[in-house]
Amino acid sequence: MRHVIALDVGGTGMKAALVGADGALLYQARRATGRERGPEAVVETVLGFAADLRAYGIEHFGESAVAAGVAVPGIVDAERGIAVYSANLGWRDVPMRDLLGARLGGVPVALGHDVRTGGLAEGRLGAGGGADRFLFVPLGTGIAGAIGIAGTIEAGAHGYAGEIGHVVVRPDGPDCGCGQRGCLETLASAAAVTRAWAAASGDPEADAADCAKAVESGDPAAVRVWLDAVDALAAGLVTALTLLDPRTLIIGGGLAEAGETLFTPLRAAVEKRVTFQKLPEIVPAALGDTAGCLGAGLLAWDLLAAAGFPADARPADARPTETRPAETRPAEARPAEARPADDNDPPADDPLATEVSA
Repeated sequence: MRHVIALDVGGTGMKAALVGADGALLYQARRATGRERGPEAVVETVLGFAADLRAYGIEHFGESAVAAGVAVPGIVDAERGIAVYSANLGWRDVPMRDLLGARLGGVPVALGHDVRTGGLAEGRLGAGGGADRFLFVPLGTGIAGAIGIAGTIEAGAHGYAGEIGHVVVRPDGPDCGCGQRGCLETLASAAAVTRAWAAASGDPEADAADCAKAVESGDPAAVRVWLDAVDALAAGLVTALTLLDPRTLIIGGGLAEAGETLFTPLRAAVEKRVTFQKLPEIVPAALGDTAGCLGAGLLAWDLLAAAGFPADARPADARPTETRPAETRPAEARPAEARPADDNDPPADDPLATEVSA
């Protein structure tokens, strides 16, 4: 059975899958990233995981994977296949495509940015419903965005497109790691809500999920914290829709798990702020933590499509995915904190290093 290897690498854990030509997840696995062992060990863990997946495919499906796709955090040069920089993983200028290709017997390898890869999957297979223009915004430790245009994900001239988390929404707001003040992710990310609720509640262990529960129970302090974050988020989203005019706005990440506790006030706040802009449909992400793997699988199948692989051996909706950057800015141009930190990571209490058949 023809299949590709898909890897979604996060700061805490890695998710992987073998993905069939119809987009089905034939096999899924998780392992710890082990970043405490250093960047070289992390790279070796990624390569070893991929090799084990290749062996599994040979044993259980009678043939080796025909390609591989990998999504990584940080700054990514998709054109050259280089993981340029990741603060959480500690690496710089890792030639991930070449290393994986060599470990996997020379199969073609596609490399993508984690948020853009997840956005690709949401746009094609998830909440985007094939929309011709969409914006995917995961709200996790940080905030980033994936700009979907006619089945592709726009990377920008330098690979930085979609960094909505560093749109300034309150110039007198908190300092941000990027060097600005009042960036969206300092006010409306899951990490920001956690900080604000821990301070307001007096409980240093309280987090954003606790805040959402307190909002649902009518706690006035929690409501103030929550609506402050929603107001900041709406301001950032209206700036984005003014520039991009998306048909669909897909919200994912940890905060989106609050459901209508988030979406009801968010839709109202966005509607209140728009003037001439067209109000997009605002929907929750649909794929959860499988988005990264599914997107990495799409990257792999799309790479084969671009190389003229037979159409009946790749998903019907496979199209070239990412408008690739022509060059990549030096890593020093962007502080470590300026990336969306592993929005697709499994929770800390996930049974990492477990492997589960689909």
